[in-house]
Amino acid sequence: MTLYGAVEGGGTKFLCALATAPEPGAIVDQARFDTRDADATLADVADFFRQRGRLSGLGIASFGPVELDRSSPAYGQILPTPKPGWSGAAFLARLCAELELEPARARIETDVNAAALGEQRWGAGRGADPLLYVTVGTGIGGGAVVDGRPLHGLLHPEMGHVPVPPVRLADGTLDSTPGHGCPFHSHCWEGMAAGPALARRLGRPAAQAGPDDPVWEIEARYLALGLAACLLVLSPRRIVVGGGIVESRADWLLPMVRRELAAVLGGYIPRAELGDGLDGFLVAPGLREASPAIAGALALAGLTGG
Repeated sequence: MTLYGAVEGGGTKFLCALATAPEPGAIVDQARFDTRDADATLADVADFFRQRGRLSGLGIASFGPVELDRSSPAYGQILPTPKPGWSGAAFLARLCAELELEPARARIETDVNAAALGEQRWGAGRGADPLLYVTVGTGIGGGAVVDGRPLHGLLHPEMGHVPVPPVRLADGTLDSTPGHGCPFHSHCWEGMAAGPALARRLGRPAAQAGPDDPVWEIEARYLALGLAACLLVLSPRRIVVGGGIVESRADWLLPMVRRELAAVLGGYIPRAELGDGLDGFLVAPGLREASPAIAGALALAGLTGG
């Protein structure tokens, strides 16, 4: 039996999926592991696949930063990161060695680029190219698919660190809430709109804020500012927004973000998608049974497997 493996590597958890074809509908087994240091976590991942048979292809959707230059000897290696025990970890090479898999049969992408690929093939992004995928949770990340391929150049997109101006509050003053402590930027999108920034404004976890809390008006404006910046650079045909902050609140939060996005753009781009068509342009993820990143990792596995 032909088997394909997919790995989604995150800061708190790792997801593994085994499939009989490189698509989410063919998943036959899954597992979840807590993220520890690289040695311990990758040993868990390797054990999962080793016990289930030989893989034809492996796709990895990893947290960043990660080396994506396939011509580099460091391809698939985690670059300097604050995550303990992961800087310099040979993510892809280690799994290939453990699973006796030829490196040509494995491919790695950022989790958000993989999610963009998964959503374009099987989710809410079908038919849209370029496609932008943004996740809003503990951090903010963005990935893109252009001409059917995940986008990267010098490195990979780091949309969460796009600078955003302070939001003007209802009383006319500018938001002065400090960000969550990005060590590189004082006012980046992640620092002002991710989960820790929300909690700082609220003085309690975001999960405790109901739909009528005024904090969501601030959040919607910050999300719109970052999305506008990405939209104006990439010119995507659709934007999919997921992550823990948005997905459980999509029914009422995304309409707020759409309204703010239209206000930020100010009618500059004369396209129906950014007017009456915003409901179909800025959307929640379509994949449910498999995460967008796992779906994208399976697509990557299909590009390498025989």
